Amino acid sequence: MAGDMTALLAALEAWMRPYMRSFYNEAEDIQQAIRIKEIHTGYVRGHARALAVHLGLTGDDVTLAEIMGLLHDVGRFHQFTVYRTFNDAISEDHATLGLKVIADNDLLKDLAAPERALVTFAIANHNKKEIAPAPGERALRYAKILRDADKLDIYRVLEPFLEPSDGSGISPDFLDKFIEGEQVDYTRIRTPDDRKLVRLMWVYDVNYSWTLRQIVAKGYVDKITACLPEGARVAQGVRRLRDYVAAKCAEEDPSYG
Repeated sequence: MAGDMTALLAALEAWMRPYMRSFYNEAEDIQQAIRIKEIHTGYVRGHARALAVHLGLTGDDVTLAEIMGLLHDVGRFHQFTVYRTFNDAISEDHATLGLKVIADNDLLKDLAAPERALVTFAIANHNKKEIAPAPGERALRYAKILRDADKLDIYRVLEPFLEPSDGSGISPDFLDKFIEGEQVDYTRIRTPDDRKLVRLMWVYDVNYSWTLRQIVAKGYVDKITACLPEGARVAQGVRRLRDYVAAKCAEEDPSYG
């Protein structure tokens, strides 16, 4: 079975590489966007594998996590080519698009039905505000692994675009949620500072301490915090966030081995 799963991963990689490159474009802005997602795909695949190994998974279970990482954003390439945006709210949900690409190309035909269901559930839920009720513990575990792997690299992707506050400020409802340590509705982002706050609040949705330790070690939390506008309520939210980060990073992750 392990050999079959490894062969499937290799076949999917062989399919995925030319598929991504088929969207290359002479227009510089389009090409840059496609390359960002192509590189992101590689990083998420690697993070998913590393996290799965950290959690004690072995063999086919690790390879399955890699497959999810490899395919998780396959819908992004069509999305940007058609809509010129990665914003799901004004185009289409990219996870849904990705599952359509996977189905149309029968990419999971060589997986047993239970594993196909795991891949589908994880990809469908990797970009949602919350994970939908899972059909079982294993499905929930993989959804968490994929979400963490994705978030870890999204911080890297967005770092070059980080800038000091432009003075637009943070929307009051976003600031309330930040102070309470809660997630917000991404579709209601109104200002660049709102967007920064959303990225910080992703911290509360990180599932494993391994992932959060990587985020902290790379300085992403500090860099975003430094670009927030000043204010007593912002500082209150930052203190809560830092306390949460310290406690979460000190936790021991479960072992599924």
